[in-house]
Amino acid sequence: MKFNDGFWLLKSGVKPYFALQVVKAEPTETGYDLHVSTRPIRHRGDTLAGPVFTINIHSPTEGVVGVKIKHFARDDPSPSIPLFPDSPPIPNVQVGRDGDTLSISSAGLTAVVSQNPYSISFKSPTRELTSAGQKYVALYDVPSKWTLGTAANSSCLMTDIGSNPNPVAKSETIRYLNSELNISPGELIYGFGEQFGAFVKNGQCVKLWNQDGGTSSDQAYKCVPFYITNRNYGVFINNPGEVEVEVGSEKVSRVGMSVAESNLEYFIIYGETPLEILERYTRMTGRPALLPNWTFGLWLSTSFLTSYSSETVSGFLQGMQQRDCPVRVFHLDCFWMKQYEWCSFTFDPENFPDPKAYLSEIKSKYGVKICLWINPYISQLSPIFQEGAKNGYFIKRTDGSVWQWDLWQPGLAVVDFTNPAAAKWYEEKLVALLDLGVDCFKTDFGERIPYASVAFHDGSNPMDMHNMYSIIYNELVFNILKNRFGEGEAVLFARASFAGGQRFPVHWGGDCESTWEAMAETIRGCLSLTSSGFAFASHDIGGFEGHPPPEIYQRWVAFGLFSSHSRLHGSSSYRVPWQYGEDAAKTMSKFLNAKHELMPYLYQLAIESNSTGAPVQRAMFFEFPQDRTTHHLDQQYMLGPSLLVAPVFVPLGQETEYYIPAGRWTYYWDHSRVVEGPTWLREHVPLDEIPVWIRPGTVLCTGPKRIGRPDYEYGQNASIHAYSLQDGHIAQVRIPPQKGTKPVAVLKVVKDGSDLGLTVTEGSCELSFLGVHGPGVVQQISGGEKVAESIGYVGIKLVGNPKEVKCVFQY
Repeated sequence: MKFNDGFWLLKSGVKPYFALQVVKAEPTETGYDLHVSTRPIRHRGDTLAGPVFTINIHSPTEGVVGVKIKHFARDDPSPSIPLFPDSPPIPNVQVGRDGDTLSISSAGLTAVVSQNPYSISFKSPTRELTSAGQKYVALYDVPSKWTLGTAANSSCLMTDIGSNPNPVAKSETIRYLNSELNISPGELIYGFGEQFGAFVKNGQCVKLWNQDGGTSSDQAYKCVPFYITNRNYGVFINNPGEVEVEVGSEKVSRVGMSVAESNLEYFIIYGETPLEILERYTRMTGRPALLPNWTFGLWLSTSFLTSYSSETVSGFLQGMQQRDCPVRVFHLDCFWMKQYEWCSFTFDPENFPDPKAYLSEIKSKYGVKICLWINPYISQLSPIFQEGAKNGYFIKRTDGSVWQWDLWQPGLAVVDFTNPAAAKWYEEKLVALLDLGVDCFKTDFGERIPYASVAFHDGSNPMDMHNMYSIIYNELVFNILKNRFGEGEAVLFARASFAGGQRFPVHWGGDCESTWEAMAETIRGCLSLTSSGFAFASHDIGGFEGHPPPEIYQRWVAFGLFSSHSRLHGSSSYRVPWQYGEDAAKTMSKFLNAKHELMPYLYQLAIESNSTGAPVQRAMFFEFPQDRTTHHLDQQYMLGPSLLVAPVFVPLGQETEYYIPAGRWTYYWDHSRVVEGPTWLREHVPLDEIPVWIRPGTVLCTGPKRIGRPDYEYGQNASIHAYSLQDGHIAQVRIPPQKGTKPVAVLKVVKDGSDLGLTVTEGSCELSFLGVHGPGVVQQISGGEKVAESIGYVGIKLVGNPKEVKCVFQY
């Protein structure tokens, strides 16, 4: 929300109450409780009028300091964002006082409070990170005309006569609470969930309010009230409702956070690296769940408006097998149910007369898991609508009638998951589908949740429920799957989410067009999401709307198969590769086999995501924070710490351009190709390649070639490749299990002068090959025999499954 007319003046009619002076400071176990006046206190008479803020500055866990600002002493939001749902906090706080200066310190982060005038500075051991200076906190009384453009006020849920037939007259004045933080020179800001605009958020007004707007607008399916900076800190705004954030877009050197409420809380999260910041943030809001390894294979959809006939499905699955593009998950989109009846949770008997037998046949014949499309909306024409309405299972209007409108399905209602009976009813519908052989669900929608003149069963504030609904919905479905299949065996394909939603993966990017521009929007959305605590990101390969030209399709296939999760899905046209030429099928086979080979590496990343919150796909600056060139890059990314991926966004005949950080990098598709960074590369990339570079110092475990699936025993017939190891380098490689988190083996690779050693230090595995990439000529090998050698490379076949391999090089 913008309150100012320029920097000096306020908008017409806006009245401010600034936090000016601490009039009382009481120490607590974790910080200070402050009373902060909104007028200078010179004598007793000055205490008789005007708001007084209660501000609690506290440290809930190490490296984190929270600031909770209250005007009126009202209850916290309901529902609230769950804090520490998986991992307990780590208390670590020191409270100090030096005259009128107060301090709260935790694990390298110190908040210094000046009492008159009131201000807070947040410091690391080496510098000031950010600050809330004089008059940075304020209560504003705002004429309602200035609030008409907010996301909530301008949304179709508010303005559509079907959704809101009897609008409540707005108050002439709306009261906002606003707090600002300084933006330092050179400081860049990222995150806020899945945002499709510019990756660097400086200069943007970000509206944290979930909406169904596609990838080509400023709306977002997954708003997250968290941002991360390139200055060693992140900010988590602990508010489930509508939050507006002016990122240097009102006052160009400040971030302004505003809510139309009496309370506002934010946390400064310090970290020496971006990954440490995410570790602390996901400790607070939840870790990404451990996923089954089959989810990393290829997902194929019926598409949306296309034929779902058994002949079509069988033809597609057989055609994919014949072209060496094995599908691991087959998805049935909306029309598995009768038209106009979404959701009925019943297979259309005309197309699926015996769904259990049908699903069993394609699962056994093609080795696929089955995913079904669902949403939380119930059409008035659904056979279960009357049951839901009669029993109070739907969100209601304040007059007690069922909230309905006609967008998407005729007279649809929305399941009220705050009603335990409604949640149980919904669960029973899904369990019946699991009994038929369904393995997972695409939990679509959940963004257009009504908030104008509605009431929830448990009395939740509708404005707070709007964003949080997606969490409650996805958690319910995820837990149904977890209860059926076990820990580590549940997966969703979800569109809507919010803070904490990373606990219920996977999430895909929603409705995108089939263009170069939409592909670029998609990667920005992925990188913004994974900068906001989410470990995994997917998208509709080839785009959802329209029919992609073959060239765009092939480039998007490459991008999709070097994403954490890979799904072929469209709207009115299919995404099987031969629809775009047989060369497209050959290219897909190459990339899919590469992903299968990389599964020991990728699945270990997923395990680490579950324990630390580190994303699989990550922005370049996450791995290279000291290289300022990486801070703006949004058309390439790191897949884990070791692989640089640069999708191609230009037509054949044009050069693509991307950046290589410092060091000796090896090209994934041709190990004889080496580049010394830092450098920008401009090159023509053939359709059957995507630039993928292996970071110097990497030791990579890969599986057998052409194994045909993502789920296999990663410790059998495994290959180890060491890339450009420097003298003294010690690397540890964990080979993941098929299920669980304990590695089947731990390897240590040591480069010591002219010697390179590989040792199995824990567990057991079957290693078949060692590749050493870097300068030098091998002179001696124990534990294997040389089978390949070229400049900068030696390939060693390991003999007798050795526990230890040693190589001596001459330089």
